[in-house]
Amino acid sequence: MTKFTLDDLDAIIAARAKSADETSYTRKLVNKGVAKCAQKLGEEAVEAAIAAVREDRQELTAEAADVLYHLLVVLNVSEVPLDDVMKELGRRTGQTGLEEKASRPQE
Repeated sequence: MTKFTLDDLDAIIAARAKSADETSYTRKLVNKGVAKCAQKLGEEAVEAAIAAVREDRQELTAEAADVLYHLLVVLNVSEVPLDDVMKELGRRTGQTGLEEKASRPQE
Protein backbone atom coordinates (compact mmCIF):
# COMPACT_ATOMS: atom_id res chain seq x y z
CA MET A 1 0.00 0.00 0.00
CA THR A 2 1.30 3.42 -0.95
CA LYS A 3 1.45 5.91 1.88
CA PHE A 4 -0.69 8.99 1.18
CA THR A 5 0.81 12.16 2.67
CA LEU A 6 -0.25 15.72 3.40
CA ASP A 7 2.15 16.73 0.63
CA ASP A 8 0.12 14.55 -1.76
CA LEU A 9 -3.13 16.16 -0.62
CA ASP A 10 -1.60 19.64 -0.82
CA ALA A 11 -0.52 19.01 -4.42
CA ILE A 12 -4.00 17.75 -5.37
CA ILE A 13 -5.62 20.82 -3.79
CA ALA A 14 -3.20 23.17 -5.59
CA ALA A 15 -3.91 21.52 -8.94
CA ARG A 16 -7.67 21.49 -8.48
CA ALA A 17 -7.74 25.08 -7.20
CA LYS A 18 -6.22 26.23 -10.50
CA SER A 19 -8.19 23.89 -12.73
CA ALA A 20 -11.03 24.80 -15.04
CA ASP A 21 -13.00 21.76 -13.89
CA GLU A 22 -16.53 22.95 -13.17
CA THR A 23 -17.22 19.80 -11.13
CA SER A 24 -14.30 20.34 -8.71
CA TYR A 25 -15.47 21.05 -5.17
CA THR A 26 -12.02 22.41 -4.36
CA ARG A 27 -12.13 24.86 -7.25
CA LYS A 28 -15.60 26.07 -6.31
CA LEU A 29 -14.61 26.48 -2.66
CA VAL A 30 -11.40 28.35 -3.47
CA ASN A 31 -13.29 30.66 -5.83
CA LYS A 32 -15.53 31.69 -2.90
CA GLY A 33 -12.52 33.19 -1.13
CA VAL A 34 -10.70 32.85 2.13
CA ALA A 35 -13.66 33.74 4.36
CA LYS A 36 -15.79 30.85 3.05
CA CYS A 37 -12.82 28.47 3.17
CA ALA A 38 -12.10 29.48 6.77
CA GLN A 39 -15.77 29.06 7.68
CA LYS A 40 -15.71 25.50 6.34
CA LEU A 41 -12.52 24.77 8.30
CA GLY A 42 -14.17 26.00 11.48
CA GLU A 43 -17.28 23.91 10.87
CA GLU A 44 -15.23 20.78 10.31
CA ALA A 45 -13.10 21.45 13.40
CA VAL A 46 -16.24 21.72 15.54
CA GLU A 47 -17.59 18.48 14.06
CA ALA A 48 -14.26 16.75 14.84
CA ALA A 49 -14.35 18.02 18.42
CA ILE A 50 -17.93 16.76 18.87
CA ALA A 51 -16.96 13.34 17.50
CA ALA A 52 -14.04 13.21 19.95
CA VAL A 53 -16.27 14.07 22.91
CA ARG A 54 -18.73 11.38 21.80
CA GLU A 55 -15.79 8.96 21.60
CA ASP A 56 -16.90 8.04 18.08
CA ARG A 57 -13.59 6.93 16.56
CA GLN A 58 -14.97 6.31 13.09
CA GLU A 59 -16.65 9.72 12.92
CA LEU A 60 -13.56 11.40 14.39
CA THR A 61 -11.42 9.77 11.71
CA ALA A 62 -13.70 11.09 8.96
CA GLU A 63 -13.95 14.56 10.49
CA ALA A 64 -10.18 14.73 11.03
CA ALA A 65 -9.72 14.05 7.32
CA ASP A 66 -12.15 16.90 6.58
CA VAL A 67 -10.23 19.22 8.93
CA LEU A 68 -6.91 18.45 7.25
CA TYR A 69 -8.40 18.96 3.80
CA HIS A 70 -10.02 22.27 4.70
CA LEU A 71 -6.89 23.48 6.51
CA LEU A 72 -4.86 22.85 3.36
CA VAL A 73 -7.47 24.70 1.30
CA VAL A 74 -7.22 27.70 3.66
CA LEU A 75 -3.43 27.61 3.42
CA ASN A 76 -3.72 27.47 -0.38
CA VAL A 77 -6.02 30.48 -0.69
CA SER A 78 -3.90 32.35 1.85
CA GLU A 79 -0.73 31.54 -0.10
CA VAL A 80 0.92 29.92 2.92
CA PRO A 81 2.97 26.91 1.78
CA LEU A 82 2.51 23.68 3.71
CA ASP A 83 6.30 23.53 3.88
CA ASP A 84 6.30 26.74 5.97
CA VAL A 85 3.89 25.13 8.44
CA MET A 86 6.03 21.99 8.61
CA LYS A 87 9.15 24.09 9.23
CA GLU A 88 7.36 25.87 12.06
CA LEU A 89 6.36 22.54 13.58
CA GLY A 90 9.95 21.34 13.23
CA ARG A 91 11.20 24.47 14.98
CA ARG A 92 8.80 23.91 17.83
CA THR A 93 9.89 20.34 18.43
CA GLY A 94 13.29 21.64 19.57
CA GLN A 95 11.73 22.76 22.84
CA THR A 96 9.00 21.63 25.16
CA GLY A 97 5.46 22.80 24.52
CA LEU A 98 5.53 24.91 27.68
CA GLU A 99 8.80 26.56 26.62
CA GLU A 100 7.41 27.26 23.16
CA LYS A 101 4.23 28.76 24.59
CA ALA A 102 6.21 30.94 27.04
CA SER A 103 8.32 32.27 24.15
CA ARG A 104 5.27 33.71 22.36
CA PRO A 105 4.68 37.46 22.65
CA GLN A 106 2.29 38.32 25.44
CA GLU A 107 -0.97 39.95 24.34
